Amino acid sequence: MNKIYTNKLLIFLGFWLISIGSIHAQADIIGDVKESIKIGSSREIAKFLNQNVDLTINGKVDTYSKTQAEFVLKEFFKSNPPSSFVIVHQGASKGGSPYATGQYMSASNTFLVWVRIKKVGDRYLIHEMSFIKE
Repeated sequence: MNKIYTNKLLIFLGFWLISIGSIHAQADIIGDVKESIKIGSSREIAKFLNQNVDLTINGKVDTYSKTQAEFVLKEFFKSNPPSSFVIVHQGASKGGSPYATGQYMSASNTFLVWVRIKKVGDRYLIHEMSFIKE
């Protein structure tokens, strides 16, 4: 009886540690993406992009390859250099996909930012990103 209880406890702890690691990985990517946006670095953001990404910039919605998305983001940051970026809210969908919303400010414009992340293999990658002028 004691051995069965011990085995169940070890299995439970194993699953618990895996879930804690997953939550930590989700928080890490959101923090890394936040810092990349804050400095306006398309190159840094590209490290976290999925192979194809849904990107909305100033109302233009399209699906881009990782390389194309990096170029589009580079042009956006060039036209709207960051003065600040803050995460306003973050969470996870019912399916467990992390997301974050934030406020991006440049000298002349303010944008609502939406980032949706999906797990691809063993990594969390940006699947969708939007910069919507307020």
